[in-house]
This record gives sequence, C-alpha cells and structure tokens, in this order.
Amino acid sequence: MIYKEGIETDNATFEQSVPSGDSWILNHPLELGIVARSDDEILGWAALSLTSRRKIYNGVMEVSVYVNEKHRGEGVGLALLKKLIELSEDQGIWTLQPGIFPENQSSINLHEKCGFKVVGIGKR
Repeated sequence: MIYKEGIETDNATFEQSVPSGDSWILNHPLELGIVARSDDEILGWAALSLTSRRKIYNGVMEVSVYVNEKHRGEGVGLALLKKLIELSEDQGIWTLQPGIFPENQSSINLHEKCGFKVVGIGKR
C-alpha cells in the first residue's frame, strides 16, 4: 500500500499506522481525491483533507500526494498535484496547504513546481 510506504520513509507523515477506511473517509472527502493508474496498478494518489471543522475554513484544505515507490521520479506526483489543484478550484477551495517535513526535499520541489511557497518551518 502506497500510504504504508510513505509511513515507512519517516518523512511523509506523523502517522505510525495506516488509518481505518472509516477514519480516512471522515477526514478526506471522496470527491476531493484522485488516483493515478496504469492498467491495474495504482501509481499514486492525491487528496485534500479538512484543516478544521469550523465552517469559516471550508475553503482551506490540506494537500497530500503519495506515489508508489516504484514510480517516484516519473512525473506521477506532478500530474496528480496539477489535477488536484484543478479539482480544488472547481470545488471553490481557495487555499491549499501541504504539511511537508523539511527533510522531504522531493515533495518540497514538487509543490514549488506548482507554485507553492514555503511560508514557515515548524520546530518541535
């Protein structure tokens, strides 16, 4: 599973285990997620999740992009992120914010290619 691969890198998420399907659906609206496939193989996925349950933040979403380890560096992440941005604009989302570990330079580079800027670095 691609998310499990991300967990195992120790620089993609604070999660220690793959969440249940119910937990996932609660925080990731299905209409705001996409999957890249080639035949029957899943190459990667991207999704938006809630940053807050407060109504004022309905247009602010967190971005997640995960690519199958075998297909990293092939442009899958870039294609997913571009499509996710387009989807978010169609849905009226006005702010997308990824939470990227500073060690995850490939993810930082990916997001910068799509116009994202580093606005802060969390410490402890």
